[in-house]
Amino acid sequence: MYWQTSRFQIDLSRPRVMGIVNVTPDSFSDGGRFATGDAAIAHCEQLLKDGADLLDIGGESTRPGAPVVSVEEELARVIPVLRFAVTLGVPVSVDTYKPAVMQAALDLGADIINDVWALRWQGDQRDVIGAQVVKTHPTCGVCLMHMHREPQTMQMAPMDGDVVAQVMHFLQQTAQQLEGLGVDSKRICLDPGIGFGKTVQQNFALLARQAELLPLGYPILAGWSRKSSLGAVAQASAANAGGLDVQERLVPSVTAALLAVQNGAGIVRVHDVKQTVQALRVLAATQAAS
Repeated sequence: MYWQTSRFQIDLSRPRVMGIVNVTPDSFSDGGRFATGDAAIAHCEQLLKDGADLLDIGGESTRPGAPVVSVEEELARVIPVLRFAVTLGVPVSVDTYKPAVMQAALDLGADIINDVWALRWQGDQRDVIGAQVVKTHPTCGVCLMHMHREPQTMQMAPMDGDVVAQVMHFLQQTAQQLEGLGVDSKRICLDPGIGFGKTVQQNFALLARQAELLPLGYPILAGWSRKSSLGAVAQASAANAGGLDVQERLVPSVTAALLAVQNGAGIVRVHDVKQTVQALRVLAATQAAS
C-alpha cells in the first residue's frame, strides 16, 4: 500500500514516523518550546536527523478547551516554517482545519492536509469547506480524523456506545464522500482520533480493535503520542491519581506506537521520533527473524 501526496508516493510497506512540529505557544505537549520560526525550523532538522519520515506542522492547538486562532495568526505561525520544511526532501503535512490555511499551504508545496475536522469545518464562510480545497488539488494527500463534538467541548461529554463501530462508520462515510467529489482513494488516510471526545476506555478499545478499520482499504494514522489516556493508565500508584505528567509519557507513547503498528497502522504521529524509530527497528528485526 502507498499514500499518494503532492510530491511523494509514500511507501507503507514499512511503518512511517511522522514528526510533530507544533508552532504554537499553548501546545499541551511541549509548552510552546517551538513557537518561534527559528526554533521550529531547527526542530524540523532535528526530527529528520532522528529518523522522521514525514513532518507535520501545526499552528493551532487542538487540545481540549484550546482557544480558536484566527486564520491570519495561524498563517503567520505556519508559513515561515513550511517554506523551509518543503526544501528538506520529505513529505510535509500541515495540521489545520481552515480552508484558507489549507489553500495557502498547498500553494507553497505542502504534501498533506491533516484535518481533525475531516474537512467538515465551515466557520463564517459557509460556502467554503476543506473538501473543496482538497478536491481542486490534483494529488495532495489528506488525513481524515474522527472527532466527537469540537476541541472546546469534546471532553465535556465523550461518546457513548460502541466507539469502534461509530468511528468506522464516520470514517468510511467521510472518505467515500470525498471520493465522490473525485478525490482518488490512494490520497486518503484515516485517523481514529485518539483523545478527541473519547474516554480512556474508548481510546484503548480503538487501539485493541484498530485492525477492524483495515478492511476499509485506507492507510491508518495513529496519534497516541503523550496523550492523557497514556498518563492515566501508566501512573505509578493510586496516590498519583492525576496520571503521569506530559513529559513522563515517553515510554507509554512509544509502547502505544508499537502496538498501533502491530495492529495495522501505517503511520504513527509522534513527538519522540528517535525513541519511536529505535523501537520500530527492534520490532522489524524481530519480525524478520520469526
